[in-house]
Amino acid sequence: MALEAAVRATGLNKYKLVFLGEQAVGKTSVITRFMYDTFDNNYQATIGIDFLSKTMYLEDRTVRLQLWDTAGQERFRSLIPSYIRDSSGAIVVYDITNRASFLNTSKWIEDVRSERGNDVVIILVGNKTDLADRRQVSTEEGEEKAKENGVMFIETSAKMGTNIKGLFRQLAQALPGQDEAPNVDMATQPTVQLDPELLVLKIEGLSVPETVQGLLGADFSTVPLATVHENARGSIA
Repeated sequence: MALEAAVRATGLNKYKLVFLGEQAVGKTSVITRFMYDTFDNNYQATIGIDFLSKTMYLEDRTVRLQLWDTAGQERFRSLIPSYIRDSSGAIVVYDITNRASFLNTSKWIEDVRSERGNDVVIILVGNKTDLADRRQVSTEEGEEKAKENGVMFIETSAKMGTNIKGLFRQLAQALPGQDEAPNVDMATQPTVQLDPELLVLKIEGLSVPETVQGLLGADFSTVPLATVHENARGSIA
């Protein structure tokens, strides 16, 4: 039994999933609902990059999802390509009450394709269905855009929890299996134990700890604050 467990642990597939979209569309709220089944009504913009990880059990396999929450503000856009580059999946989120956020998803999808080609699973997510009375984007429009771009589609409400589990299950089932799983650069890094005191990577003028910088696979020496969620503590190999 212990041997079987060890084999399963060794064979655990790890997939890097990047959340993309305009500011305030609910990327962080979708992740928080999935991770902790909670919702915070107080909006707080993501600064830089946040990282969390969760194991998901499917019918035929167990996968480790590495969730990378990116900032929607323009000043952080230069960070994002380096996170897309070795991703297995991309979650492009828009707010159904904000038409501009929907129109801009074309650019986000284009960014993913330019970095990863077709070697990535993309899902388009229309969030905030709890605000149906303020809807500016119909479900049919979302489905059509997804079809045009050859990506999956789902509508969610992070506030109510609607379709959140379905979103991650749909994406996880579309990810390549054990034999086809891509080699993610992060997985080739040496195991690093993150010290909670080192989780703030950059505060105006301070340098980034070398081990953390190497783990993330990007140089933050010249950019503003980027953070790794404290849930990332532990071995990442």
